Amino acid sequence: MDKIREICRKRKRAHQKLLSLDSKVYRAFLDMEAAAYVDGALTKKCKELIAVGISVVTDCESCMQWHVEQAVQAGASQQEVLEAMEVGMEMGGGRATVSARFALEVLESVLGKSPK
Repeated sequence: MDKIREICRKRKRAHQKLLSLDSKVYRAFLDMEAAAYVDGALTKKCKELIAVGISVVTDCESCMQWHVEQAVQAGASQQEVLEAMEVGMEMGGGRATVSARFALEVLESVLGKSPK
């Protein structure tokens, strides 16, 4: 759980720094992110679940932490997040099963309990 908190702390610090430096590229990224996750033909929840699977495949711990949290906040159940992780494992093969271990830790942290 310390690793998860550290990832959050670093992301928040970098976010504030980039905003204070008036990074136009970072601002454009935030605008693109907001546009990508708005409800459309797919709901925000569905899009966050897709991002969970992609995060597992790309082995991006910060991405897993963010998107698992966002998926749960958007209404995703433990089972839905788990299945999104499983799709990532299937797409990424054995290497992605290692990434999924971290995503499970994040899910446990967000829900406050161990996945069943």
